[in-house]
Amino acid sequence: MAVIAVVDYGMGNLHSVCKGLEKAGAFPKITNSPKDLVAADAIVLPGVGAFDPAVQHLRSRGFEEPIKEAIESGKPFLGICLGLQMLFDASEEGRQPGLGIIKGKVRRFRPEPGITIPHMGWNQLEFTQPKSNLWEHLPSNPWVYFVHSYYVDPIDSQVRAASVTHGNQTVTAAIAIDNLLAVQFHPEKSSNIGLQILSNFVAQLREQVAV
Repeated sequence: MAVIAVVDYGMGNLHSVCKGLEKAGAFPKITNSPKDLVAADAIVLPGVGAFDPAVQHLRSRGFEEPIKEAIESGKPFLGICLGLQMLFDASEEGRQPGLGIIKGKVRRFRPEPGITIPHMGWNQLEFTQPKSNLWEHLPSNPWVYFVHSYYVDPIDSQVRAASVTHGNQTVTAAIAIDNLLAVQFHPEKSSNIGLQILSNFVAQLREQVAV
């Protein structure tokens, strides 16, 4: 059975993510050991909280280079919420450099009349890579659950797999670059739609392991 390493760096909604992956038919393994990333068939990087402490914890536990090497090797990777933001160069939320795997910056929503910050609750996706494996068996403009005050702004807009509109601001909701997938929303809190997204990730993993 394919093993998915769920990275434990001290900041993340690990158990809810694992439950979602189990429902999707996967075998998730929570790990605080970078060595486990080498042995795993896929990696999930969850995250909640602030950018600087998260990046610091990730680095202090020795995860930075194994994550970069795994992604470069073609191993399936899924980032969730803060796990997406840390893949970028930097964030307006803090001063620490991000992992720099995706070029761009994490930015804060601009205040405007009629919107709340953080962007919290259910909102609809607009697919910008509609043929991405991540969206298989989903309806158009599905509803998913968000909790965030910051969003990613990639330099290359082609990496964007979906967007979301909050007030008058349309921002990146997901990215997809070959084996590297990451979402700003929480699939583990997004009911059947989120479960289907996790199932799609697991299916992609199984196809790769079977090759």
